[in-house]
Amino acid sequence: MTSFVIDVPKIPALPVAGADALFPVRRVYCIGRNYAAHAVEMGHDPSKEPPFFFQKNPDNLDASGTFPYPGKTADVHHEVELAVVLKSGGSGITVADALSHVYGYAVALDMTRRDLQAVAKDMGRPWDTAKAFEHSAPIGPVVPASVCGHPQAGAITLSVNGTLRQSGDLNQMIWKIPEMIAYLSDYFTLAAGDVILTGTPSGVGPVVRGDRLEARVEGFAPLTVDVV
Repeated sequence: MTSFVIDVPKIPALPVAGADALFPVRRVYCIGRNYAAHAVEMGHDPSKEPPFFFQKNPDNLDASGTFPYPGKTADVHHEVELAVVLKSGGSGITVADALSHVYGYAVALDMTRRDLQAVAKDMGRPWDTAKAFEHSAPIGPVVPASVCGHPQAGAITLSVNGTLRQSGDLNQMIWKIPEMIAYLSDYFTLAAGDVILTGTPSGVGPVVRGDRLEARVEGFAPLTVDVV
């Protein structure tokens, strides 16, 4: 039996709709600027960019329904996203085979310390402090693909205190889900437990303590998150 010199860290895991068992998380990949209007609002031309990804930490995923406002920032933004969770993986996955590796989907948020991200961009540095902080990825229950299918279209929205801020459609993704999986698998060996955040539509903006966020993806239960 293997022993360890410290206590084994808790395995990050997500609730699964209609099940008692949890979905264990291995890695979290996030695609940047995957909706054209959001790329434009961030000052980029989406027609000239190949896909690019950054990572969050597995334990950044938080299904508690609360988002503790982080330190070292004065400008935290909301970004509503559809999360894809994988049941298998590999290298060199083809677009045609990509969806066979998907276990299910969830509504998620990519919370971003925008002021720190701006500094990192200006200095040509990584985005980790802006993207991969504690509780930075609120997420709802995973819905198995056997229940929801593989969403290709449908409204994706976010409201703050009842006011609509973000509104788009999954069919507006520049890089579709099978393409994202295939592209990632050329650079990383994907595996069961991996989570992919698929990008956000335009309308991102700041949150403050006391705000209530409601993230919706058509066909899924809404994700409600309180900023505390």
